Amino acid sequence: MRISELLRSSVLPALVAAAIFGAVGQALAFDDKVFDDKTGVKPQSSPWAVFQFGFSAYKNGHKEQAAEAYKYAAENGQIGATWKLARMYAEGDGVARDDYEAFKFFSEIVDQDVEPGSPEESYVSDALVALGDYLRKGIPGSPVTENEVAAQEYYMRAAANYRNPNAQFEMGQMFLKGEGGVKASVKQAGRWFQLAAAKGHAGAQATLGHLLFQSGKIVRGLAMMTAALERASPTDQPWIRGMQEEAFAAAGEADRRTAISLADDILTKGTTNADQ
Repeated sequence: MRISELLRSSVLPALVAAAIFGAVGQALAFDDKVFDDKTGVKPQSSPWAVFQFGFSAYKNGHKEQAAEAYKYAAENGQIGATWKLARMYAEGDGVARDDYEAFKFFSEIVDQDVEPGSPEESYVSDALVALGDYLRKGIPGSPVTENEVAAQEYYMRAAANYRNPNAQFEMGQMFLKGEGGVKASVKQAGRWFQLAAAKGHAGAQATLGHLLFQSGKIVRGLAMMTAALERASPTDQPWIRGMQEEAFAAAGEADRRTAISLADDILTKGTTNADQ
């Protein structure tokens, strides 16, 4: 089972968190300067001001106004607005769900010249993973067809250039299964899982733990799966629990006790080093 959505719901780039949360009050103060209830965004409005208005409108439940504001801001160069629109269409949040429309907005983001380390890199990183997800399965009724090789290329860009843990997890899965044009390699898969696990990715930690368990590192593997289960989102707990319980049942009593203690240590100290 894939868990691309893990942490995705909590992805709010640092640019938005730092710049917009502090400006919501200001945005409310100049709403009448950038937006009219009857005519929408006023001509010649500042794209940044409209973006702020869209954010405050969204937070207050006025998602139709937010979508209109984001469209204006996106058309005028605000990459954060493009990202918000993509997420709204991908999730059917305030607009009718349209995966192809989301795909086009995500594509606009990754086509922009954003260097690693830029305040806007998190938008590009997330967009790359979203495009990889779409290309992995295709979008029915659209020109986007299944293309695992292209999906792997997007994941690799996000994993290597932006160190995105979701992308690193997906690269691990592809190397584990020999998908996306890469040769199956447990060693390479483990490398990517380790990178994602070090960033707190529960799915990567669970899968890495399972690989360790299968390789004979019973206690360490079981401990990592147990810790991952505690960290996992409700969506991913079922498959991680199934993996952990199967391993737990196969382990001896002494190994179980030691693993539980080690899992507590992992949760407390955040240790994920597979060699420890």
